[in-house]
Amino acid sequence: MATDKELNDFLKTADRRAFKRTVYMVRDEDAALDIVQDAMIRLAEKYFDRPAAELPLLFQRILSNATMDWFRRQKVRNALFSNLSDFEGADPGDDFDLLESLETREGSMGALSAADEVSRVQVLAAIEEEVAALPARQREAFLLRYWEELDVAETAAVMGCSEGSVKTHCSRAVHALAKTLKAKGISL
Repeated sequence: MATDKELNDFLKTADRRAFKRTVYMVRDEDAALDIVQDAMIRLAEKYFDRPAAELPLLFQRILSNATMDWFRRQKVRNALFSNLSDFEGADPGDDFDLLESLETREGSMGALSAADEVSRVQVLAAIEEEVAALPARQREAFLLRYWEELDVAETAAVMGCSEGSVKTHCSRAVHALAKTLKAKGISL
């Protein structure tokens, strides 16, 4: 059974990554925040009696289910109503960085020249744009495997599919990202 401290520590370490993953999925920061908060509340309310080692996978599964529920609600809502705010563009002042904690090769932040920093920001923006453009299942598999660092079996459990499907989705995502980034002159 996880202690309150273990649960709180887990939620503190998972919140930013879960939020960013959810933003990629739903493409709406406010909705993503609501989804992540609901998933955290469900984990705390319903699974507080589980061992701390089980919390990461449980949370990922709850988060995936909450995201799918959001998509289902949106589909119904959009079928019934036309929301004028859906036609507005995204906030151009948004500068939330995909890889905020990316370190330089020397292992320290802030060691880049201004030109290198601008180049780095542009490359990261291009990567973020291409990840967001992936099909939903490929994006989910890619983010779970490489962002959340889950293994194939854990990713399959979270996504509710076979390990072979996870491998296929990841492979297609990596190939698509490599192709589009290479076409933009970005090599990693």
